[in-house]
Amino acid sequence: MPAERHERADAARNRRAILAATEDLLTRHRPSDVTIEQVAQAAGVGKGTVFHRFGSRNGLMIELMRERAVGLAEAVANDPPPLGPGAPPRERLLAFLDAVVDVTGRNKGLLAALGQVVPPRSPGDRHPIYESWHGHISTLIAVQRPDLDAPVLADLLLAGLHAEPILRLFERGETERLKRALRLLADGVLSGADPESP
Repeated sequence: MPAERHERADAARNRRAILAATEDLLTRHRPSDVTIEQVAQAAGVGKGTVFHRFGSRNGLMIELMRERAVGLAEAVANDPPPLGPGAPPRERLLAFLDAVVDVTGRNKGLLAALGQVVPPRSPGDRHPIYESWHGHISTLIAVQRPDLDAPVLADLLLAGLHAEPILRLFERGETERLKRALRLLADGVLSGADPESP
């Protein structure tokens, strides 16, 4: 039994090391440029350990993004305001957009890459992580401004994170600049008048 617990502890430690090494590599490289060999070397494990645990490079990328997205979802549900419950919708939206930029900045282009790695089940389907983020943003917009088309505005706020010019900003580490720009857009959405209204 102690040997089995030791093995489980080793496996858990290896998993954490592999994910941390992948995230660190993604601060300097796009997902397509990160190899299993690089990850294994940075994590201090054998290449076979990475393959055994995650199946492939794509599997590793999917698991990293899933874990980081789950962490953000847990923060939205349980953290203190403004990211967690209890703050006004505007404050929560700004805090969430900051958090999305942080996650995306640590894993450059990973969410965009997942669109290629995990094809939609049918046309119009979106990746579950994107769907989750979109749902939270559109809900906050709808609460603050029920007169607006919240789902489309949520798409517009998230769409830029996939664009090549924005990926280049992430690569240069300009996350604070992106946060300021997203905050300006979100503030404009929540405080501006609907151009369709009289």
